[in-house]
Amino acid sequence: MTENPLSVAEQDTFTVRRTIRIAAPVEKVWTAVTEPEHISRWFGRTVLVGDGRGAHGTVTWPDEPGIPIRVEAIDPPRAVSYRWCNDDAAESVPSEMDPAHSTVFTFTLEPVADGTRLTVVETGFETTTDPAGNLESHRLGWDEQLDRLVAAMEALR
Repeated sequence: MTENPLSVAEQDTFTVRRTIRIAAPVEKVWTAVTEPEHISRWFGRTVLVGDGRGAHGTVTWPDEPGIPIRVEAIDPPRAVSYRWCNDDAAESVPSEMDPAHSTVFTFTLEPVADGTRLTVVETGFETTTDPAGNLESHRLGWDEQLDRLVAAMEALR
């Protein structure tokens, strides 16, 4: 696997972006980013109720409260968007989805000769408690989480 560049935080658009290559076919990567039991292997413990657009639930990391999450859009096996209330600067995590104070991250998958090109773009940081702080925190988070995804996918080969 070639080295994957780190995430980029775009201050002017309040966007975090990272593109990686995974040595696995699109179908397997799609499963890894859409099925809760597979997401939980590389991301936080993910629980979703329902299927497709509108499915909702939580993402939880150890010693942290569950973060509300909802599937906003889905176009199998090319793209899936999730809205979540992961505001690192907030004093507390809301128990329910708050669309006015949340961000949306989208995974876009493209087949390439050696596997899959996956791009994540997270937007909406201007609605959070500390836009600049959250932008940087999530930039670092995507670096860590997507590196874990690459390792998990490549361990299955």
